[in-house]
Amino acid sequence: MDIPKIENAAPLITNDAIVFGLLMICLAIVFYASSREDGFWKKFFTYVPALLMCYLLPSFLSTTGIISGESWQIIENGKLVEKESNLYYMASRYLLPAALVLMTLSIDLKAVFNLGSKALLMFLTGTAGIIIGGPLAVLLIGSFIPEAIGGEGTDAVWRGLATLAGSWIGGGANQTAMLEVYEYSQDKYGGMVIVDIVVANLWMAILLFGIGKSQLFDKWTKADNTAIEELKQKVSDYTTAVKREATVTDIFVMSGIGFGAVAVSHLLSEFLSSTFQANESIAGNIYLSFLTSGFFWIIAIATLIGILLSFTPAKRYEGTGASRIGGIFIYILVATIGMKMDLTKIMDNPFLILIGLVWMFFHAMLLIIVAKLIKAPYFFLAVGSQANVGGAASAPVVAAEFHPSLTSVGVLLAVFGYVVGTLGAIACTILMQLAATA
Repeated sequence: MDIPKIENAAPLITNDAIVFGLLMICLAIVFYASSREDGFWKKFFTYVPALLMCYLLPSFLSTTGIISGESWQIIENGKLVEKESNLYYMASRYLLPAALVLMTLSIDLKAVFNLGSKALLMFLTGTAGIIIGGPLAVLLIGSFIPEAIGGEGTDAVWRGLATLAGSWIGGGANQTAMLEVYEYSQDKYGGMVIVDIVVANLWMAILLFGIGKSQLFDKWTKADNTAIEELKQKVSDYTTAVKREATVTDIFVMSGIGFGAVAVSHLLSEFLSSTFQANESIAGNIYLSFLTSGFFWIIAIATLIGILLSFTPAKRYEGTGASRIGGIFIYILVATIGMKMDLTKIMDNPFLILIGLVWMFFHAMLLIIVAKLIKAPYFFLAVGSQANVGGAASAPVVAAEFHPSLTSVGVLLAVFGYVVGTLGAIACTILMQLAATA
């Protein structure tokens, strides 16, 4: 009997219960070390954000083959079987929407809108950076390494890069739409996924590192943080006013609010996504295909529920730690994102990785230039960028690192990214095709 060939071996630990325990230990170590008031760790976390380490430690475990956030192959009963961890799915589909609800309970929507047009402008700048950066990267790398942008028919590299444009402007739904529209080779698509994971997560790590230097950046751009500080202060004052020791009843009520909203979000998302999938005029429209994504609706509905609850007495549960519980869920999500990153894969596709890095460089440079011109704070740059590149899964993470009250800013911009994602990706792909064939 022929023995099937295993191309992607299983990690050392495949049991999700054990992996989850390791992730929680990583988070505990980071939070304990970052809480130290003296010694080496005090100096270390002065420069390196704790959130970044919550991301990197699981990444190290994944890189060394101890755990894996991706799929692997095993042989069962003589057959090759594909297995994968469900922790990221759990965190992104269950914990993330619950966190969004709990962290937006105390939001002052009027104060969010008072942040002004700079938040939206920086988001659109990030979008423009992706649209422009793609063809510029193709031109630059193609002039030195022509084979990096080669390929014919469905193997043409620019077709694969279209999926990156969809992902980095919108999200997974937009990425899938680009894969379908430009019919990139399924055999080679995995390489683009690796580029997406490596470059996007590396850029997120840089943004997180920059949070520790945000005051220097704001001083350089002469940014006015008044509206941001007012929002943070307003939420902090409200939290102080309603703060009390949480009872068991409070914890159960907050859990019911958070996960009840998760249930409603999943219920409505299944109905809405299937309804739009059944509508050929929408499902077949590349500009509206994001409406068929269940994840889009889960995030959008959870955010809406949180905002609606902020106008009700449920808002007072901020005083018993609603946003802190939501923050815990966010950090668990960060750890599961980290475990999806295998640093050794960076050199699997060096030319594609190089294109991605140059692409992200142009995205970053445009953001920095515009931030300087309009005197935008680092918060708008970081969240505006992640709302594009990272989407709904990571934009709230970056926003919450500044302050829990700012989570909704990241969510709102990320949801807007789904809307413009496909159109922006098509514009970028047309330019990349011209650059590749020039």
